[in-house]
Amino acid sequence: MRIEWPRTLAAKGAQRLRADHLRFVREAPPRGVLHCFVLDCSGSMLVGARLALAKGLLAALFGRARADRHEAALICFGGVSADLRFGPAIPRGWSERWLDPIGGGGGTPLVPAIERAARLLAGAAKRKPGQQRWLWVLSDGRSGGMPARPEAADRVVFVDFENDAVRLGRCEQLARAWDGDCITPAQLIAAG
Repeated sequence: MRIEWPRTLAAKGAQRLRADHLRFVREAPPRGVLHCFVLDCSGSMLVGARLALAKGLLAALFGRARADRHEAALICFGGVSADLRFGPAIPRGWSERWLDPIGGGGGTPLVPAIERAARLLAGAAKRKPGQQRWLWVLSDGRSGGMPARPEAADRVVFVDFENDAVRLGRCEQLARAWDGDCITPAQLIAAG
């Protein structure tokens, strides 16, 4: 059994690590895993190079998916749209060169992005019902609206990029409402 660091760190919070914080990896079903990444490319993500950090983490997560032979999908949202940029497929030729053109700016259409992810995950559930489906939302949570949790998502992880002096805490709120996990980029990096 392996420790699942994002959930362990979320359970630990600011406390010292204790045995009751440990969360373990559930064995993947034989039909694999789909990681659906939803990347916030809004103007607020340009502050403090949040988008650059998110793109770096995304490259690492895609690399991990490729190594594990898991499928991945990427939905980018910003301005007024939410666009599917990749997948779902096993990321074979993924590299930072592919990420470079992803820019930021404009509003934060989180609701359309989650609706797009919900359609993608529902389609995957029909095609591969035994597949485990993870939804990753990389955002600072600076958006309005309360999207519904995608029913076809088996696991939800918010990577919260909000580091402003005055925090809205939207990623944490959504994670709680969706029975998901909320971690910081630093926790994800530490989990390796």
